[in-house]
Amino acid sequence: MTEHKPSQLLLVDDDTDLTELLSEYLSNEGYQVLCAHSADDAETILAGQRFDLLVFDIMMPGRTGLDLLQSLRPGLQTPVIMLTGRGDDIDRILGLEMGADDYLAKPCNPRELLARIRAVLRRVQPVVQAPSAIRLVQGGIVLDAGSREVMVAEQPLTLTSAEFNVLMLLMQQVGRVVSKAELTEKVLHRKLTAYDRAIDVHVSRLRQKLAAQGEAERIKTVRGEGYQLVQH
Repeated sequence: MTEHKPSQLLLVDDDTDLTELLSEYLSNEGYQVLCAHSADDAETILAGQRFDLLVFDIMMPGRTGLDLLQSLRPGLQTPVIMLTGRGDDIDRILGLEMGADDYLAKPCNPRELLARIRAVLRRVQPVVQAPSAIRLVQGGIVLDAGSREVMVAEQPLTLTSAEFNVLMLLMQQVGRVVSKAELTEKVLHRKLTAYDRAIDVHVSRLRQKLAAQGEAERIKTVRGEGYQLVQH
């Protein structure tokens, strides 16, 4: 029987007390955790080691977590959770627009961070289904849920885990309006809360990427309802 390999996490935060606390908690939950205390240190570590998930604090001295995220995307496909100040809505949206998969306000509860980590790791896992159920085709868009690959006009499309899952859900329900609440629950694995714009930003980025590949206006906004993939 193959032994399950623990997920590798990198925590990047200049608060050494916090990283020590989170590292100990997450290690006790079965993760292998490495810490960095600056963007430069994180880049050095990432140059020589692969991780399953990254956690970046936005506000760090020198280069911020946003600077680090911007320098790593789009080449880095590893999912990223951003830690933000509780009232920093603009930073949260910027992080998502730069390719973060999710965010969590500081000071964060270790159990809540654990829940977000589990949710993000769960949604980047390949879908195990019968071969006939894995491949979705809609117009020029081809999505393979098993390999988590998307082709548009026969060209590969690079998506974050959240963007991929938004597209998969919309393709599975093509022509139907999917509410923000349903998208949030099925893509981000949490309840939609007031002023939560995460799904809106993920949809916006997905739209931009599809448009760049010649699939403009495929995702329609239905005001007050949600989003719909237009059938071609």
